[in-house]
Amino acid sequence: MSKADKRDKFLSVFPKLVDELKSILSGYGMTEDAIQWYENSLNYNTPGGKLNRGLSVVDTYAILKGKDSYAELSEEEYFKLAMLGWCIELLQAYFLVADDMMDKSITRRGQPCWYRVAEVGEIAINDAFMLEGAIYCLLKNHFKQEKYYVDLLELFHDVTFQTELGQLLDLITAPEERVDLSKFSLERHSFIVRFKTAYYSFYLPVALAMYAAGINDERDLKQARDVLIPLGEYFQIQDDFLDCFGKPEDIGKIGTDIQDNKCSWVVNTALKLCSTEQRQVLDTNYGKKDSECEAKCKQVFSELKIDAIYHDYEEKTAHDLRNLIQSTDESRGFKGQVLSAFLDKVYKRQK
Repeated sequence: MSKADKRDKFLSVFPKLVDELKSILSGYGMTEDAIQWYENSLNYNTPGGKLNRGLSVVDTYAILKGKDSYAELSEEEYFKLAMLGWCIELLQAYFLVADDMMDKSITRRGQPCWYRVAEVGEIAINDAFMLEGAIYCLLKNHFKQEKYYVDLLELFHDVTFQTELGQLLDLITAPEERVDLSKFSLERHSFIVRFKTAYYSFYLPVALAMYAAGINDERDLKQARDVLIPLGEYFQIQDDFLDCFGKPEDIGKIGTDIQDNKCSWVVNTALKLCSTEQRQVLDTNYGKKDSECEAKCKQVFSELKIDAIYHDYEEKTAHDLRNLIQSTDESRGFKGQVLSAFLDKVYKRQK
């Protein structure tokens, strides 16, 4: 099945999810205008992204169960896996609605951020909570009878809190309106990206599929974490690098990390290596909404050969992760192929 076909099949489940959530509200006696509002929020904020996290649940389960294609999954099997995948997408929607308000962002996925839609405004705060709440309604309806139900609940609660910890450190380290590079460090950047991105984007889909496949030994979960968390960090460092050094026509956007005062790998690496004079340039120009200031920062990055440092980092990280994957213990049913599939998607990506 092609990637497009997989996406279409996954998307076909979403209307059923929306109808189910609407029926829950109806059961509580909610008014029709409130139900319509919730439906609009679900449709506006949830299915518009790449859906990689949700699709990874199904793909991972298929590998673990030795299925060559989605066609080998029963209809019931696929539906439950897709439901878990959509729960991750709801978690993503919850994070993004809230994050856009905190960052005062303008657009998301090519449309106005939800809080900027007419009549929404600060109601988006409550809408974010309701997107998260939908996860637990769906888990209760479809997994309460499963022996791994509590594992699913604990996993979603743990990963949500871990992501919020990463977001907190990011917010207090690099507020857009107040630049203080003395707060930046590679160690702080590592914590931020592991907690803000790696747990929910890389570990969560795999752990959900593992529980559904009956693989719940802590040793196997640790094997997954030991690769997927540093892989998620590598993924974010790629993003940071491409934002500064990638071509807009290749990555599909114009990089803004320098002007937005982002605590990125690029600037943190530069801060560790720069001279006193170069540090002064960065202190004076980083985080300014000015293209000339941005160019001066990029000149420092060029002088420090940050691009070469990144390519060395990428090769070493990929080598170390491959060695770790090769040593995977598959005696309890976990498969290193799951981890290789994630690494192959990330390695040397250009967008």
